[in-house]
Amino acid sequence: MIHTMMQYQLTLDVLFRRAGELYSDSEIVSRMPDKSVTRITYGDFDRRTRKLASALLDLGLKKHDRVATLAWNHNSHLEAYFAIPLVGGVLHTLNLRLHPDEISYIAAHANDRFIIVDDVLMPLFSKCPHAKFFEKVIVVPNTKKDVPEPYLDFEKLIASGSDNPKLPELHENDPASMCYTSGTTGKPKGVVYSHRSACLHALGAALADTLAVSRNDTVLSVVPMFHASAWGLPHVCTMVGCKQVYPGPHLDPESLLDLMDKEQVTLAAGVPTIWLGILDALEKNPGRWKLRDGIRMVVGGSAAPEGMIRAMDKHGLRVVHAWGMTETSPLGSVSHAPPEARTDDERYAYRAKQGVPSPFVEVRAVDDDGKEVARDGKTPGELQVRGPWVAAGYHDLPEETEARWTKDGWFKTGDVVTLDSRGYLKITDRTKDLIKSGGEWISSVDLENMLMGHSGVKEAAVVAVPHPKWAERPLAVIVKKDGATVTGDDLRTYLSTKMAKWALPDAFVFVDSIPRTSAGKFLKSALREQYKDWKW
Repeated sequence: MIHTMMQYQLTLDVLFRRAGELYSDSEIVSRMPDKSVTRITYGDFDRRTRKLASALLDLGLKKHDRVATLAWNHNSHLEAYFAIPLVGGVLHTLNLRLHPDEISYIAAHANDRFIIVDDVLMPLFSKCPHAKFFEKVIVVPNTKKDVPEPYLDFEKLIASGSDNPKLPELHENDPASMCYTSGTTGKPKGVVYSHRSACLHALGAALADTLAVSRNDTVLSVVPMFHASAWGLPHVCTMVGCKQVYPGPHLDPESLLDLMDKEQVTLAAGVPTIWLGILDALEKNPGRWKLRDGIRMVVGGSAAPEGMIRAMDKHGLRVVHAWGMTETSPLGSVSHAPPEARTDDERYAYRAKQGVPSPFVEVRAVDDDGKEVARDGKTPGELQVRGPWVAAGYHDLPEETEARWTKDGWFKTGDVVTLDSRGYLKITDRTKDLIKSGGEWISSVDLENMLMGHSGVKEAAVVAVPHPKWAERPLAVIVKKDGATVTGDDLRTYLSTKMAKWALPDAFVFVDSIPRTSAGKFLKSALREQYKDWKW
């Protein structure tokens, strides 16, 4: 008989036990809504999470029951991240930036049984039509005020739990958590993550050629814990035992920089709009913050302009460009310049791409006929992916699942990309954001990245606007940097050295701010609606 390997279950309780046994002195730091700072150790976290798990069992939580959270990034949310799946439940993080009606739709569709809510978010929760349907409402008393009946106090619940609860046996294919897409195209759609996918994703994210998270890091999770499991960082950081820092609701540039300075952060993760604000604050306040040199700034959610990557380098902040989606857990690819890149320009060009797929994530780009396009770095196609932490379908939405997954099991991302011979992918647009003008395709992403390389531009979004002759033409919506006097003619001249004349925007609109999605991305659907009747 040939013996191979043990049948060992990849479940989150393994990561949790490891953290408590090996890293009991590591810190978890949280900035609370009142700006006070809470510090606990992994030993405290281990004990509190076990007691919370015990209390949830006492409340009658059963295997596969959904428990929603409506909370900011802090240690109590991290405790829920592990306690709920430890007892066989499914953690369901609700997006607190959505309208109450949207939150209610998602909670009802997921069939959430219990919910854990920050006390500062109770006004939002009370506006949700679905609020009365939760069996148990557990309130986290961040402001130290008494929790009114009939709600349950999170801290008192923990105090009531056992230190050594009898936890159910878990299977790696059991559901561990779920998250809904932002709903920018139709209704939000639920993605259910298994214990196995979460564990493999954590291992993949810790690798040197991906995010390189280690015991020596201090990690600031700016990306919300309700957004694609905070990109898996709570699992990754707990697995390796590094210091974790959570900003609570304080996401303005100065608050984040204060935290990065005081806690000596080595890795932070967030969307480009967060880092553009950080960059602006650093340029306005030279020398104010004493940051660790070489902080890795993981950027995802939308493309990071090359100009931002270069500017961050000047401040000792190294942008690590990543790509992913809710459906990919989310880490799909990460970009580091290859050793073959010899010049600075070559290295920056690679770093501005979305990078190479993570191990076990396979990618392909296909044309309208479903045929794979050439890997020449030029030919665009729709990106399709598969892998052990890529979803196999949407929760209870068979028609949506059929539309987004191919018959041979690949997920259709909706991103238009090019792939080169080294496997680097570059997103040129979303299928819905491409601009088709006079039969030619124009990439809104390329235009935005070039515009944000201009010294007078803080933010730029480009959308297609109907045109009587060319069907569509690009319109650029610009937020200028403070004190800048840049004009549309200036920007057109600037772009003319970088792109063909026919691809340049025909109009530039200057605004104070650009609308964003709940995940911090530019809300192009709102811009298209706002400028749909543009007069040429």
